[in-house]
Order: sequence, then C-alpha cells, then structure tokens
Amino acid sequence: SFCFFSPRSSAKLIAPLGCLLSRQKHTLPDLPYDYGALEPHINAEIMQLHHSKHHATYVNNLNVTEEKYKEALAKGDVTTQVSLQPALKFNGGGHINHTIFWTNLSPNGGGEPKGELMEAIKRDFGSFANFKEKLTAVSVGVQGSGWGWLGYNKEQGRLQIAACANQDPLQGTTGLIPLLGIDVWEHAYYLQYKNVRPDYLKAIWNVINWENVSSRYAACKK
Repeated sequence: SFCFFSPRSSAKLIAPLGCLLSRQKHTLPDLPYDYGALEPHINAEIMQLHHSKHHATYVNNLNVTEEKYKEALAKGDVTTQVSLQPALKFNGGGHINHTIFWTNLSPNGGGEPKGELMEAIKRDFGSFANFKEKLTAVSVGVQGSGWGWLGYNKEQGRLQIAACANQDPLQGTTGLIPLLGIDVWEHAYYLQYKNVRPDYLKAIWNVINWENVSSRYAACKK
C-alpha cells in the first residue's frame, strides 16, 4: 500500500509500520523562536544543545532504526523486528516528545490559559493553582529521566496528569493525548539549574505557551 507523509506530518509522527516501505525520513523541526528567546528562564546554551544535539540525535537514530526495521520486515525477520522495538520506542518517543515540547514553550508565554482549557482545568483539578502544583509535583517526582504531562483522556472526556519514564511517548504508552509536556531530563536544565529540578520547574511556567496547549485541547475534542 502506498502511504504519503508530508515533511510536516513526518516530523510529528512515527509512520505506521505498514508505511515504512514508502516514507520520507524524519527531520529535526525548526524552533519557532531563537535559542535565546526563553531567557532568563531557559538559557540559550541549553536550548541550542537540547535542540541541535539531543533532539537531532533522536531523529538520526530513529531514521537508522526504521531503516533496519524495513529490512527486517522485507525479510520477514520477526526476531530482529522485536529486538528493534526498544530503540523505536526510545528514539521515536524522543522525537515525538520534543516536537511537542518546543511548541509548548514561547517567549510570550506564562500566565494562565483562557477559555475552554481554563474551564476544563478548573473542572478537573479544582483550580489553576491546584493543577500547577500537581503537575509540578509529578514532574519533580520523576525518578531519573522522564517527562511530566498534561494529557486528555478521550474516553472519559477529562484532563489527566501523568509521568512517563525516559522518552516513553504519552499517547503510545498511556493512551492520553498530549497537551503539555515538561521535560525533566537533566539535559533540559542542568547547565543553568544544576541538580535543583524544582527551580527549573518553577521557572518553566513563565514560558508555557497556553495558546498552543489550548489549540491542542480544541483539536482533540473534535
């Protein structure tokens, strides 16, 4: 079957396995702002390394892994297909997560969301302050590396907070649709905040792009 992936969609999704034989390579998405745009909350050096080195590595490794997977599929080599699953999950998750993360941040961010998203936050968490405290606590509590997420539970029609280890993608591992992701890998903050993760989490709220989170919420409710 012929499957077409535009460069825009391939930057956001892992191609379904049936389409691996005819897909474009994944590419590193451009940041919608300069590396220094989120200062003083996240400095330019962190952003540059995080985007141009860490995210780029996930993209490169994902392309290499998919190439090997394609060969294994063509040979009917199930053993190799299974052995490649962890690399697909890690690098594919790293690419998906960071592609969301960059758009969740903005130099014009911070404050509080408006409209439907704010109503849903109040409904599901009691108040914005309560939500912020809960997502911060879950993100602080991630052991080692991982992510804190605000997701949408489509079945229950409500917002939910979750933590994922390493680069596990939220939707692929929990079924929740990702709205807001907070990267708590040390490479996301160590150069500026050392090992004090709570300071980084306090600062990141100043650059959260609520317009982006709101549009993600509106899209998954359709």
